[in-house]
Amino acid sequence: MEYKAQLMDAAQIHRTMARLTHEIIEKNRGAEGLCLLGIKRRGVPLAQMLKENILRFEQVDVPVGHIDISHFRDDREGALPPEASADCHIPCKLEETTVILVDDVLHTGRTVRAAIEAIFRQGRPKAIRLAVLIDRGHRELPFRPDFVGKNIPTAKNEKVFVKLEEIDGETGVSLYSL
Repeated sequence: MEYKAQLMDAAQIHRTMARLTHEIIEKNRGAEGLCLLGIKRRGVPLAQMLKENILRFEQVDVPVGHIDISHFRDDREGALPPEASADCHIPCKLEETTVILVDDVLHTGRTVRAAIEAIFRQGRPKAIRLAVLIDRGHRELPFRPDFVGKNIPTAKNEKVFVKLEEIDGETGVSLYSL
């Protein structure tokens, strides 16, 4: 893999997440009735950033959970059946909640499909909205995010890497060619 460019630094990511927070609050007409669910791995710290921003902007403590979609993937050989114990923590009653599903990069849409299946195994929320830091295109399934940090058109032979302090020890978004 060959490094091509840095697309966002830590400050740009934090500003982008603040903007996404305002968009979520505006579309929801406040922060009441929301639950943030981060898709493991990097969606979890991004959901936590949104939670902290909502608390700072609206003084509402929104619950945050996580979803491990590895058991629900349909594009990986040897994936475990969905009945296997998936690591999901949903800290609210779904039927009364608008879920904001949070991920780092939206590409084919298969991760989103798997996350929605995992959520529906737990219950049926009022609504599910999708927030992503990066939308790089090349969709294989008909998903469009409700909240996008940055649209980055990519070639099929390129890969977008998001690094977050909590997982990688540094924060930024980089583009590589395969």
